[in-house]
Amino acid sequence: MSVKIRLQRHGSKKRPFYFIVVANTTAPRDGKFIEKLGTYNPLTVPATVRISRERALHWLDKGAMPTNTCRRILSFKGVMFLKHLMRGVSLGLFDETTAMEKFEQWNGTHEELVAKREETHRKHKSDKRHEAMKESVRKVEEKNVARAAQIAEAEADVTAEDNAPEETATEQTEG
Repeated sequence: MSVKIRLQRHGSKKRPFYFIVVANTTAPRDGKFIEKLGTYNPLTVPATVRISRERALHWLDKGAMPTNTCRRILSFKGVMFLKHLMRGVSLGLFDETTAMEKFEQWNGTHEELVAKREETHRKHKSDKRHEAMKESVRKVEEKNVARAAQIAEAEADVTAEDNAPEETATEQTEG
């Protein structure tokens, strides 16, 4: 029996939400699974991933093969790096405490990087909104200026028409 770590789709149409599961390769995508490892929500920015590192590492050690997307998710969460470190421990390259120190160091820098990306995204999004508001205000002001010019032109035409009959009346009385 071959086992895979893969995504199981849930959620409504055009609103996906995934469970990260361990399943037999012959089982249908949304069918029977062995164990649920976590969740993945791609609709949030950044995508929300909750996963049990211990259980994922357990299944990887047993030989479960992740799909490409799950491999990326596991790599992002540090499970693949932890597996790599544990392999070094089993080969005797270093002890388990050193491996955990390396993982904690990586995890700290990774969390800072993710927080920085999230902040950049929020700032960029608010800048876009600010620019969109500026653009709409500019368009409204242009329309107001154009209307004011039309009104001024119409008033000038009305005053010119009012002055024109007086001039013709004076010309007729003189002539």
